[in-house]
Amino acid sequence: MDRRKFLNYVTLAGSSFALTSCIQGRNSNSSGEVSPLASPVVGNEPLKVGFVYIGPVGDFGWTYAHDLGRRHMEANLQDKVKTTFVENVNEGADAERVIRQLALDGNKLIFTTSFGYMNPTIKVAKEFPDLFFEHCTGYKRAANVGTYLGRFEEPRYLTGMIAGKMTKSNVIGFIGAYPIPEVIRGISAFAQGMRLTNAQAKVKVLWAQTWYDPAKEREAAQALFNLGADVLTQHTDSGAVVQFAQEKGIYAFGYNTDMSKFGQEAHLTSAINKWGKFYTDKALAVMTNTWKSQEVWDGIGQGMVDISPMNQAIPADVQQLINAKRDEFIQGTAHPFDGPVKDQKGVVRVPKGKVLDDKQQLAMDWYVEGIEGSIPKQKSDNNPI
Repeated sequence: MDRRKFLNYVTLAGSSFALTSCIQGRNSNSSGEVSPLASPVVGNEPLKVGFVYIGPVGDFGWTYAHDLGRRHMEANLQDKVKTTFVENVNEGADAERVIRQLALDGNKLIFTTSFGYMNPTIKVAKEFPDLFFEHCTGYKRAANVGTYLGRFEEPRYLTGMIAGKMTKSNVIGFIGAYPIPEVIRGISAFAQGMRLTNAQAKVKVLWAQTWYDPAKEREAAQALFNLGADVLTQHTDSGAVVQFAQEKGIYAFGYNTDMSKFGQEAHLTSAINKWGKFYTDKALAVMTNTWKSQEVWDGIGQGMVDISPMNQAIPADVQQLINAKRDEFIQGTAHPFDGPVKDQKGVVRVPKGKVLDDKQQLAMDWYVEGIEGSIPKQKSDNNPI
């Protein structure tokens, strides 16, 4: 699920799962502007909105979070919108076919929610200049294509702070999907937060080479547990890691959505995505003929990412510490990569008084100090997952 891969910097191997796409209809329930379009808007008919998903809606992770956003939009706009989603869409030719079909089916606004959908989105958008497209995590825009992304590194930093306080072994396991800038950035932000509360702790990283495969995620969790990790976190989509932690009597963090249901005692909190307001706002923009192509990258302060309620096993003073840092992110007085920031070799990458800027974050291919292991190389630069 190469949804967040940046082709300028890394390459991802072939997809770890090939799932059959099925279309399901539902009728109910910044910065970087390019240029506005003056395309005619729908009148009394509901706005038709299409969504393309990389995984199953029931993954309780990335795709589930996007579908919660779709449902939020429906609940807010009710009969003003009619939505359709297509799940389990592989990147490449399959994605292009599905996006084009959604356009042919009359969807005025189409959200494509995986990085590997970027080029297919741009290609189809050229064929349908009167339609509007929003691509999640990409960097290519056009007059009728916008991009959006959450500042995942902010809640990652907060979970790292908690991990530093809750570990006893000082070994924290991180299960990554693929070594792309977004995942590397998240691992590093987590380590930054961890070192703020516990400079002795280390992050050990294992790569699952999949976005969603509960068996592989569990296997990676077991391997990290065997290495002494007593706190686990993930940049994968299923609840398998939290389930494993529950069984072993250790702690874990969920990702994308609140994963507490997979292990009430083990689950400390989740770094979550909240797409509903963005989806609602973009639909309203199309309806009112005010849509613009923009690069949107929003954080906790804008309501696009956050942490879920914290486990009461976390001491009250630690919760207060986390809430204080969260407030700083909201106010814009804190940054996950406030200098000085050193890499694994002790080289200062961000001097004191500076922060890692957006361009540097989007290209991040190095670990901060406190992380053990190296970053795997990729084989090519245009192979979608």
